[in-house]
Amino acid sequence: MHAAPTPPRTPALPVTFRPQRTRIVALCVGIVMFVVITVVSLLLDSAAPWEQSSFVVLAAIFLGVLALLSRPKVVAEADGVTVVNLTQVRRLAWAEILRVNLRQGDPWVFLDLSDGTSLPVMGIQPGIARQHAIRDARALRALVDAHGTGTESGGPSGAADGDAR
Repeated sequence: MHAAPTPPRTPALPVTFRPQRTRIVALCVGIVMFVVITVVSLLLDSAAPWEQSSFVVLAAIFLGVLALLSRPKVVAEADGVTVVNLTQVRRLAWAEILRVNLRQGDPWVFLDLSDGTSLPVMGIQPGIARQHAIRDARALRALVDAHGTGTESGGPSGAADGDAR
């Protein structure tokens, strides 16, 4: 007979969830690419100055895109949650969040909202740190349970264990 899993401990507020490994990899690759492309462009003696500068501009664009990809995070505070995705920032009150979902195969967490929509939360993604993402999703679910006004079904606030329905 298996023991029932212990419910996740509710973290102290404020708390920020973000995919640290993905962020580190994206920013390191972006910086290395920028430096290498810039150095190579400056070593091209046969290139015109405008060609050299176009390489540097291209390297800066690559770095900017990778910095944008490292931006997602979720900040939970006493009065609500701020979801920062690639180009969108959305502030939610706790009462607006009905459920936290992270199902098998999902690229990131989804929040079911009281207006009937679902909001992707790219700040918790199982890509290269699956167990960390599951732990963060459970912690966010515990916060929603503790600070929210309830769920649409009256039961637990959603699935966050990777094998959810």
